[in-house]
Amino acid sequence: MDLFETDQTQRMTREQAATRLRELADSIARHNSIEVQKGGNRVTVSIPAEVDLKLEVEIGDENELEIEISW
Repeated sequence: MDLFETDQTQRMTREQAATRLRELADSIARHNSIEVQKGGNRVTVSIPAEVDLKLEVEIGDENELEIEISW
């Protein structure tokens, strides 16, 4: 299978970011998957029953909260 990779950054309010995170979490919980679009391609990513969740926080000149799910 060819590699499908996308890295999207959007400027939005804190509330909009929280809404987007809830949408992703709801999709994983309800459908065991998420849909990702890039250009004209739409990919459904199936999420297994067990995953590794990584939460990383960096505080400095620029602050960052990174959430990563892998399997």
